[in-house]
Amino acid sequence: MARFCVCLAPTTRQARDHVEAMGVPTADVDVRGAGLGPVAGETGPAEGPFTAHGLSAMGEVTLHNRPVLRAALRADGAPAPAHCGDGELLLRCWARLGEAGVALAEGMFALAVLDGDALVLVRDHVGARTVFYARAEGAWAASTSLRTLRRWPALGTSMNLAAVRSFLTFAYLPGEETLLEGVREALPGRVLRLAPDGGVTESVFWEPRERLGRQGALDPTPYALALRSHLEAAMAARLPEAEPAAVLLSGGVDSSLVTALAAKLHSHPVHTYSISFGDELPNELGYSGLVAAHCHTRHRVLSVSGEAVASRLAEAAALLDSPVGDPLTVPNLMLAEAVAADGASVVLNGEGGDPVFGGPKNLPMLVQEMHREPGAPWDDDRATAYLRAYRKCWTDLPQLLTGSALDALRGEPLPQRFVEPYLTPGPGSPHRMDGLLNQLLHCNLRTKGAHHILTKVERLTASQGVEGRSPLFDRRVIDHAFATPPELKLRGTAEKWILKEAVRDLLPGTVVDRPKSGMRVPVQQWLAGPLRDLAGDLLLSRQSAGRDLFRPATIRTWMKGEGTLLPRQGGKLWLVLTLELWLRSYGL
Repeated sequence: MARFCVCLAPTTRQARDHVEAMGVPTADVDVRGAGLGPVAGETGPAEGPFTAHGLSAMGEVTLHNRPVLRAALRADGAPAPAHCGDGELLLRCWARLGEAGVALAEGMFALAVLDGDALVLVRDHVGARTVFYARAEGAWAASTSLRTLRRWPALGTSMNLAAVRSFLTFAYLPGEETLLEGVREALPGRVLRLAPDGGVTESVFWEPRERLGRQGALDPTPYALALRSHLEAAMAARLPEAEPAAVLLSGGVDSSLVTALAAKLHSHPVHTYSISFGDELPNELGYSGLVAAHCHTRHRVLSVSGEAVASRLAEAAALLDSPVGDPLTVPNLMLAEAVAADGASVVLNGEGGDPVFGGPKNLPMLVQEMHREPGAPWDDDRATAYLRAYRKCWTDLPQLLTGSALDALRGEPLPQRFVEPYLTPGPGSPHRMDGLLNQLLHCNLRTKGAHHILTKVERLTASQGVEGRSPLFDRRVIDHAFATPPELKLRGTAEKWILKEAVRDLLPGTVVDRPKSGMRVPVQQWLAGPLRDLAGDLLLSRQSAGRDLFRPATIRTWMKGEGTLLPRQGGKLWLVLTLELWLRSYGL
């Protein structure tokens, strides 16, 4: 297993030279101007090169509906060979059916196709797999490994300061932007055609649409029954073959319903995995244990100490193509290790319930909208209010960044641009949804879902040779969510109400109706204990100061537990520390 790299240049010799300069051995492919090969040393699901209908490609492709795609190709008069792999099957769909063919696919994929004189990149509907691209010296390079493009001498990339601001605002990078200047990420549900003259054409093969029927008396039963059907189909398509199903079980309703569906539908045992940060800290182990007992799973609780996090934080940060300010990266990595050690090839999770059905963090925005006074001195536009509600470092940037960094950012596009297409769409916008809750969910799906949740799951599980699958991000489940009236998703103050109703018979009532608490990660305690020296040594180091990014005085103030009205210094320091570790791992 590996990642892949593909290059398109004016001559084949130039393309091969570019690929080899990135440390990638080239594979044989008879396409003029092309060089490509697997990226050694990085664990991933790359396959290829493979060919079909005169096209060559490499890809990271897992399909969940092969029979549907095969039937479509047969109907088109071009049946696929019986034993072709997922990558070749998707290539055949592209070659014969174009965007309609890839839109039909359900799964996780990033595909690079040498198509005529262009390099075509295809990324799956929701963003479960990732591909990056850049241009230098008249050549295009695309790779599922950002680190490979970092090594491209012709590109000579450097740190992207605007992306640093975006990361500190969101705790991840919410769009095409990467921390490498000149390198961009393909967006989910898109086809990019990279032309030899440098032109880029993007087309959308899937985007969630708000399809609400006629409003009136609202009977939730049909919505709950249809959702249950979609959930069972999504789960059945993602269960592993001929082995136990591994599920990450936090004890929240999302991972609990995934566990219950796996227990109901799988013909092999179900193994569940939970995290403990110590008996003295608040946790959800009571709920996860209750669900495990209810579903008769073999349950395992993994203890994660602050010392373990301190010793492995740099390793976890280096595994990610873009940093995430998520304190669960090391625990997630350790869970993937535990799953792999048990021999599983697939691990299921409950990711997606919040961005698709209306989890926490939407209520503050809804309340803000209800009490807005447009034009008032204190009024924020919707996009700015969203950034403020995120409660990361958006409001701290003037105190955190140095004067020279702030000066360099003047004139750069603001981070609001990532959420405005969803939160303030114009009348003709392809992103337009009318309901505010649906706008928020759409925004969360296309930003946090694609660029934080799914990419983190994929990178950390793939590093252990395991495939992370998220049935709540299934396209049909998402389409149904946006066809469900918002008042059935957020009913009063009950979040994800229709999702809970759809699985109520599968779980104990105390789990279905419990309030959302989230994973309580002891960041403050870690930074005051086992991580204190590491944070101080790195963030106040000469190397960090050499970038002239952060004001040391602000870092020192936060490390003392001062400088903010609420005790949120730990979360802010975590962002800065994660970024520092990631920059070091990329030699920036």
